[in-house]
Amino acid sequence: MAYIDKKFLNKMPDELEHMEGRSPSWRGKVKDVYDLGDRLLMVFSDRVSAFDEVLADPIPGKGIGLNEMSVLLLGMSGSVYPNHLLRRVDERSMEVVKASRIDLEFVVRGYLYGSAWRAYSRGETTVSGVELPPGLRMADELPEPVLTPTTKSQVGHDEEISAREAISSGLLTQDEWRELEEASLRLYEFYRGVASSRGLMLADAKFEFGRTRNGLIQIDEPPTHDSARIWPSKYYEPGMPQEDHCLDKEFLRAYLRETGCIKCRLPGVVVDQVARRVIGAYKVVAGIARVEDLGLMGLDEVMGLARGELRGGGGL
Repeated sequence: MAYIDKKFLNKMPDELEHMEGRSPSWRGKVKDVYDLGDRLLMVFSDRVSAFDEVLADPIPGKGIGLNEMSVLLLGMSGSVYPNHLLRRVDERSMEVVKASRIDLEFVVRGYLYGSAWRAYSRGETTVSGVELPPGLRMADELPEPVLTPTTKSQVGHDEEISAREAISSGLLTQDEWRELEEASLRLYEFYRGVASSRGLMLADAKFEFGRTRNGLIQIDEPPTHDSARIWPSKYYEPGMPQEDHCLDKEFLRAYLRETGCIKCRLPGVVVDQVARRVIGAYKVVAGIARVEDLGLMGLDEVMGLARGELRGGGGL
């Protein structure tokens, strides 16, 4: 992993000095959260999840890439819609406003990909109440961004949910829905513009929100390797899979689909390529690297190297 800066290979600090000996108040698939009273300390680990499973092998530097990307983009987008960022604590953690989370994920799609493409290819042309035109291909740009909300589940798979269902179930009020629908679309367009300025395409992104005494705010993370699909414009080809050069978790998902084994150990070449993508996403958006310099390999090449590594007794 010669490409990755030395600082990105640092291990997770045991704890921040003032948190020594404390267990996280809440541990997610990737993040550890500490309750500081009126604030939260959010620490990004190197854990990686896919298909609702936390994989056995961490990705060195992943937490740093996610935290630095989050601090960068949340710092830029506060004027578009308020968010929870208070300050960057260190390379893996940030201090945020404590909010009561709304148990929904607001997914905005600008391109036809993932589950939306799979449904469309089966003849389901309506996505979250929006009728899509006929003849679209995988990865085609949609006529306009579409909001496809899902439930926020601690275990199992998130499920699509309509505005009516979300409101009637008491997850939020009608006024809150209207505000967050508009906020999600505005944030997507803002982050899409930031990505475009760096030669990237923000195909889709998920947003989360919470309630505070001062109103609703954006919480969790902005578009990152884990929460968005990010494609380099230079390699974009409509009608084709985008995993070979993507800077998001779809590369890892594609590898796992090919192997058919989610619980198997990840070969070193796969860990390396995931690390290059998660750290590379931050470095490209920050303007300190180009996609061409990241050393990305396509899925077929990685699959060949991974098989050779496993046959030779390598791996982690």
